[in-house]
Amino acid sequence: MDFEKLRKRMVSEQISARGIADKRVLEAFLKVPRHLFIPEAVQGSSYADYPVPIGECQTISQPYIVALMTETLRLKGNEKVLEVGTGSGYQAAILAELTGEVYSIERLEALKERAQKILAQLGYSNIRIRSGDGTMGWPEEAPFERIVVTAATPSIPRPLIEQLANGGKLVAPVGERSSQMLILAEKNNGRISETPVCGCVFVPLVGEYGFKNQ
Repeated sequence: MDFEKLRKRMVSEQISARGIADKRVLEAFLKVPRHLFIPEAVQGSSYADYPVPIGECQTISQPYIVALMTETLRLKGNEKVLEVGTGSGYQAAILAELTGEVYSIERLEALKERAQKILAQLGYSNIRIRSGDGTMGWPEEAPFERIVVTAATPSIPRPLIEQLANGGKLVAPVGERSSQMLILAEKNNGRISETPVCGCVFVPLVGEYGFKNQ
């Protein structure tokens, strides 16, 4: 299977064609080998236009949604970014191509270990991953200029708001288990403004400030 050809087609037909225009974001999606983050049994769907299961009842998001969330962060190249929900590690790799430091939290140990192994094999040295409740953030490394939440939450967890730097941006799918609205939250002078981006469906974010169970 020609994964490079499929990756180019994904960027052209699924991402660029739908309005993602940031050249740095497009270059990152062309570079990162998405298929390596997906279990071998379903690798044939690596570049398909839908979420793909990665085990532990979790998924890797549709390529366009990953690109939209990434572009919405408006990364310049030197931000400290927190990702809540490592999952496959693919979003972390995309972020690592676009900024200086990436901190990622994964609740499920098996996924964390798999992601760490793949990211290490690909040579990423600016990503740190730890296990834990992502809704609590990573207080000892705060503040973060950018935060991305890759699972559905009933509301933006308060600790994440507190750990967002002034002038920072946070992107998260907010709503019910069955459907959410992707929200861009921006912090200025200690106040939060929220802008809806688009409707979406993510697996639930489980934790103290998220859903209580899977």
